[in-house]
Amino acid sequence: MGAYPLHTIKTVVHGEWLQEKHPDAIITNLYTDSRRIVQAEGSLFFALETNHRDGHSFIRMAYERGVRHFIVHKKTDLSIFQDANFILVKDTLSALQLLAAYHRSQFQETSNNKALPVIGITGSNGKTIVKEWLYQLLHQKYTIVRSPKSYNSAIGVPLSIWQIEQKHTLALFEAGISEKGEMDILEKMIQPNISILTSIGDAHREGFKDLQEKLEEKAMLFRSSDTVIIPYSIYKQLPSLTNKICICWGEEEASNLRILNKKETNGTTTLFLSWNGDLFDIHLPFQDEASLQNALTCCCTCLHLGVPKEELAMLASQLKPVRLRLEIKRGQQHSTIINDSYSADLTSFDIAFSLLNQQRQHKRKTVILSDLVLPKEETASAYEHLSKMIRTYGVQKVIAVGSEAPAYLSQLLPKEIELLCYDDTTHLLDHIYSLSFSGEAVLIKGARTFELEKLIPFLEQQIHETVLEVNMNAFLQNMKKIRGLLKPGVKTMAVVKAFGYGTGSYEIANLLQEQGIDYLTVAFADEGVALRKAGITVPIMVMNAEPGSFEVLTNHLLEPELYSFSILDAFLQHLDKEGFTQYPVHIKIDTGMHRLGFEKHEWQAMSEKLKADLIHVRSVFSHLAAAEDRLEDDFTQQQAQAFDQACEIIRKNISTDFLRHLSNSSGIIRHPHLQYDMVRAGIALYGFAGGGIALQLDEVMSLRTTIAQIKKLMPGDTVGYNRKGKITRPTVIATIRVGYADGYPRQLSNGKGKMLVHGKEVPVIGNVCMDMTMLDITDVPGVKEGDKVVVFGKDRSLSMLASEANTIPYEIMTGISQRVKRVYIEE
Repeated sequence: MGAYPLHTIKTVVHGEWLQEKHPDAIITNLYTDSRRIVQAEGSLFFALETNHRDGHSFIRMAYERGVRHFIVHKKTDLSIFQDANFILVKDTLSALQLLAAYHRSQFQETSNNKALPVIGITGSNGKTIVKEWLYQLLHQKYTIVRSPKSYNSAIGVPLSIWQIEQKHTLALFEAGISEKGEMDILEKMIQPNISILTSIGDAHREGFKDLQEKLEEKAMLFRSSDTVIIPYSIYKQLPSLTNKICICWGEEEASNLRILNKKETNGTTTLFLSWNGDLFDIHLPFQDEASLQNALTCCCTCLHLGVPKEELAMLASQLKPVRLRLEIKRGQQHSTIINDSYSADLTSFDIAFSLLNQQRQHKRKTVILSDLVLPKEETASAYEHLSKMIRTYGVQKVIAVGSEAPAYLSQLLPKEIELLCYDDTTHLLDHIYSLSFSGEAVLIKGARTFELEKLIPFLEQQIHETVLEVNMNAFLQNMKKIRGLLKPGVKTMAVVKAFGYGTGSYEIANLLQEQGIDYLTVAFADEGVALRKAGITVPIMVMNAEPGSFEVLTNHLLEPELYSFSILDAFLQHLDKEGFTQYPVHIKIDTGMHRLGFEKHEWQAMSEKLKADLIHVRSVFSHLAAAEDRLEDDFTQQQAQAFDQACEIIRKNISTDFLRHLSNSSGIIRHPHLQYDMVRAGIALYGFAGGGIALQLDEVMSLRTTIAQIKKLMPGDTVGYNRKGKITRPTVIATIRVGYADGYPRQLSNGKGKMLVHGKEVPVIGNVCMDMTMLDITDVPGVKEGDKVVVFGKDRSLSMLASEANTIPYEIMTGISQRVKRVYIEE
C-alpha cells in the first residue's frame, strides 16, 4: 500500500494547511467511512460529500477512533481537534483520486524500475468473475494486487490502487461506470497497460442515449493501453481501436483465439480452439454461455501474457465458481448467519465485518474463520490486522479452524474474547451441536479449501424448501436512483410496513439505517417495537397509532401519526398523564385520498390544539391518491394546493418549524416539484413504479422452490382438486413445494400461472393447493426431483406474476407467508 509523508500528499492533492501539527507523519491507510476504521495510526480520513451524506459530519467519530489526519473541503471548527492535521482542498473526492493517480504513477517504467503490468477490466457483465478467474489462473506466476470484491467506482478504484506495493508483479483493477464522463476519471487513475472489455449490454443503460455511446465511454479505458483484449463481435463496433494491439476471441476467422467447436457433457464443456493458428483444447467445469465467454476472455489474457497452452488447459479445468454475494440467513436459536465461506482474503474481511456490524438485532457477534492461506512473509502482519478488526467490530467470540489461525489468534486476541479452536472443519462439525449461537450474529468466513460452507445446514433455521431471496444490492441501487431524483437537502422516509412489503423488516431497516436514512415508517406500533428491539435507532413514524398502543409507543420512542381529533385528544391525555412534554408527532392531512387525515373544515381547530406544550410537530403530511396516473395530474395538483393551505394554517399557529412531505414513490418519480422537505419511498425501493413510469428499477425479490415429485400421466388422467387438470396427451408433471398458504395465488390455477424449470416457462396444471402446486414439465427434458423452480425472479418478474393473477405486486409481496425462508443477498 502507499506510504507517503503528509506534506507530500498535501502537494499532490493541491491542498493547503487548515491546521498543521504533524506534517511529516507517514500515511499508510486511507478511509472514507468512519465506521470501518481499524488501524488509526497512519490513517488519513477523506470527508467525502454526496447529496445525502456529508463526511464532514463524521470527522469527530473518526477522531474518537484515533485518526489524526484529515482532508476536508469545508472549513471546520478545530477547537476539539487541536492535535490533528487538517488539509483543505477544493473537492475531497477529486483529492482522493489525485492521490491514487500519483501512487499509480510510481509504478511506471523508469531507468531504475520496470513498469508494473496493470490490467484494467470493464464491461457490462463479468468484470468481477474475469478478475477473480485471472487471479486463480495467474497467482502462482505473479504476486497480484486486485480490486476487493467489486470496488470499481469513483471511490472504490482509488482505494484499490492504494494497495499496490513494490512486491506486486501484476495488478487487476475493475472499472465500472453508469454514466458519461466517469471512465475518463477511472482511466486516469488505473492507467492500464492492458485493457479488457468483457461484454456490452443493458446494465446501467439509462445513463446513455444508446448502446454505442455506452460502448464508446467504456472504450475510454483503453486510452493509455498498449493492448486491448475484447470479443471480436465488439471489436468490429469500435473503429477507434485500429491503432491498438487487439487480442480478440470469437468464432470469426480473424479472431486471435478462435472457437472451432465445442462439446458439452454432464455439466462441462470442451472447447476446441485455435490460438494464432495453433490448435489445442480446454475442458471447462461449466456449460452456461456467460461463464464460457468469461473463460475465453481469461484465456486470451493468459496466452497474451505468455502462459503455455498446455499449462493454461490444465489450469482452466480447475476454475472454481466465483461467489459474488454474501448470504444473510436466519439461523437456529434466534441467530442470524452471514455466509461468506468461500473467501478469506483480508480485503473481503472488511466488507463482511461491516455487514456483521449492521445486524443490530443481536448484541453478540461471533466469527467462524479458517486459516488465511497467505504467503509466509505476509502471514504474521495479516493476523495482526485481522485481530484488530475483530476488536474494532466488537466481536465477542471467535471460532478458528486450521493450524495458523488458532495459533496466531490465541496470542493476539485479548482474553475477554472467547476463542475456540478446531483442527479442521470435520473436527468442528463433530462438536457443532455442543456450541450455542443463541441470539448471535454469526459470520462464516473461510478459505475455499476448508469447506466451511458445510456448517450452513447445521446452523440455519430449517423452515421450508421454498426460499424468498432479497437482493440487498438491488435495494440499494433503487435507493440510489430515487435519491438521485431528489433536490439537495430533501430528506427520505422509507416505508417498511407490512413486514417490509414481505421482504423482512429488521433486515431491511438495518440496511437503511446503515445508509443514513432520515426516517422509517411502519403501519402499527408492534412493527416499530420489533425494530427498536432489533437495534434500530433512527426516528420511526407509526401510521396507525391507536389508544391501546400509546404506552408502547412512548416507551420505545415511536412517533405517532395523528389523523383525527379523537386520536389527537387521546394522545394528549396520555402525554399529560405520563408527564411527557414536546413529544414528537406527525399530523396527517386529508387532501383527497379520504382514508385517514384531518379534513379541510377541521384544519383551523386542529392547528389550535397543536399549540400544546405536550407535543412537538415533527412533520405534516398527506398522501397522493393517483400520483402514478397521468390522467389524474390535475387532481394531484389540487391535492398539493390543499396541502399548502393546511401547512400555512398550521405554521401560523405553532412556533416551531416542521417537515412537510407529500410524495410517495410515484410522486417522487413523476412530480419532482412536490418533494417539499421530505419524501416517502415505499414500493419503489423494492423495484416497482406504477403507471408505466420509465425509471429502471430492479426488483429485489425472487421466490424459488424445489420439485417434490415427478409423475408420468396418460390421456384421461386428471390432476388436483376437483379434477380440474385434464390430461389429453402423455404428460409429465412436477409437484412443487409452494401453494396458496405460501402466498402463491390460487387464481393462477389451470394454466393461468407459469414458472421456470431449467430456464424454460411451464404452466400450472390443475388447482393450486394449500402447500403444493403441479406443473406440466412435458416439454422440458432432464428434469429431476429436487431440481429448482423459479416462481418469480430475474427472468420471470413478479410484475408478470401479478399481472397473470389480475392483481398488483404489493398484494403478492405482502402475501408471502412467514413460513417461507428469507435469504438476504449482498453482492
